[in-house]
Amino acid sequence: MASKSTAHADPSGDTSARAAQIQIDLWRRMSVEEKARIVGSLTRSVQELCLAGIRQRHPLASERECLLRLAVIKLGPELACRVYPEISGWLLSEP
Repeated sequence: MASKSTAHADPSGDTSARAAQIQIDLWRRMSVEEKARIVGSLTRSVQELCLAGIRQRHPLASERECLLRLAVIKLGPELACRVYPEISGWLLSEP
């Protein structure tokens, strides 16, 4: 059986086993609140990056349209159209 320090492989492949173990130990010591705060922050960052990409691809889109396009990405076209029926008009007209 693998020892605790070698039980986890480094998924990135570029971190030493010792550094990876330290990171895992730090995660284990975090409270649920600390972990939730980090996950929330990362989620907001990913959403902002996604919106930036939408704005870059659709520079004339309103903020509402950008948020609707984000909904299509997050929910998929079918569910997004059910939740936001206004999407159907422009989504179907795009190539």
